[in-house]
Amino acid sequence: MRAAPVEPVEAPAVERVEISAYRIPTETPEADGTLRWSDTTLLVADLQAGDARGLGLGYADAATARLARDVLAPAIEGRSALAVNEAWLAMQRAVRNLGRGGIAAMGISLLDVGLWDLKARLLGLPLVDLLGAVRDDVATYASGGFTSYATGELQRRAAGWAEAGFRMAKMKVGSEPERDPDRVAAVRQALGPDVALFVDANGAYSRRQALWLARAFAEQGVCWFEEPVSSDDREGLRLLRDRAPAGMEIAAGEYGYDAFHFRDLLAGGCVDVLQADATRCLGVTGFLRAGALCEAFCVPLSAHTAPGLHVHLGCALPAVRHVEFFHDHARIEAMLFDGAPQPRRGRLAPDRARPGLGLELRREEAKRFGGPLEAGR
Repeated sequence: MRAAPVEPVEAPAVERVEISAYRIPTETPEADGTLRWSDTTLLVADLQAGDARGLGLGYADAATARLARDVLAPAIEGRSALAVNEAWLAMQRAVRNLGRGGIAAMGISLLDVGLWDLKARLLGLPLVDLLGAVRDDVATYASGGFTSYATGELQRRAAGWAEAGFRMAKMKVGSEPERDPDRVAAVRQALGPDVALFVDANGAYSRRQALWLARAFAEQGVCWFEEPVSSDDREGLRLLRDRAPAGMEIAAGEYGYDAFHFRDLLAGGCVDVLQADATRCLGVTGFLRAGALCEAFCVPLSAHTAPGLHVHLGCALPAVRHVEFFHDHARIEAMLFDGAPQPRRGRLAPDRARPGLGLELRREEAKRFGGPLEAGR
C-alpha cells in the first residue's frame, strides 16, 4: 500500500525584526580575574512571522544590538521562518567584510536564538522537543562568588547555594592571586564537604601561577579549574591539563565564536570539559555543532551562562554535562521574564507546556532599563 503524498507546508516568512537593549545595574559592583563591571546589558530580538512572534535573547554590548538591527535583520527578513539554517548562513555572509567573531557572532547568535524560538512556536513545540530531548532535566551549578566580594559576603552567598540544594558551585579567582588560596578555603568552609567546588580565573594567571595555585586549590577539593590561563594560550591550557592534580578538570571555551575555535581546543587536547555559550557561538545552531564536536572527541560539554536558553540545549544534547546558573543572568531572567527556569535540588528543567524557549518578556517592567532601538540610531 503506497503512502499518500505529503502536502507541502506553506511556511510564513519572517516579516519584521525588532531589537531591544536593556542595561541593568548589578546588585553591587562585580569583578573577576580580568574585568570589573557594574551593569549587564540584555539584548532581546522580536521576530514576527504570521501570527507568531519569536524571542531571541543574549548578553552583549548595545553595539551588538545596532549591528543586529542594521546588518543582520535585513539578511533574514523575507526568508522562511522554518529555514533556520538558510538564515544562519545568510547572516554569516552579511558580515563577511566585518569579521565573524566578536559582536558579529553575538548578533548572529541573538537572531539565531530568535529564529529557533519562532520555529518552535510555529510548530507548537517547546524548543527541547523540537531538537529532540535526551533527558527531562539537566544538572546545574551555582556561579558567582565575584572577586569584588569581601570574605564574609563570599561565604554568605556560598552557604546560600548549599542551602538551596546546589551540588556544585563556582567562584571567581585571579584578581589577587596571593589571596586566592585563603578565599577558596573560606568558600569551602561555607559550602561544606558535599558541594563540589569550581574556580574560574578568566585567564588571569600565568602558567607558573596556575600550576602553583592548582596544587593549592586541590587541597580544598577543587575539581574544576576554568581558564587557568588565557584561552588563546593553547599550549598553556594543554600544560595545565597534563599537570593538574588528579581529580581536577581543566575547562575553557566560553569565548569561542565558532566551531573552528572548539575544534582547535579539542584536537589540541587543551580541555577536559569544553564550554560553549549559545549567546556567542552563533546561536543554537552553533551550539549544536559544538555538541557534535564534543561527541566526536569524547569530551563533555558545559553550557556557559544564560540558563533560560541553555536549559533546552542541556536537555537535548547528549554531550552536555551541566548548565551554569550564573548569578547576573539568573537574576535578570527571574526579574524580567515569565517562564524563567528555577533550579530544584541542583537541576533545571524546561517547562514543556510552553512553546519555544517558554520565555515571555515583561515589557512594562523592562522599560525602565531600555527598550527597542530606534531606526537609524
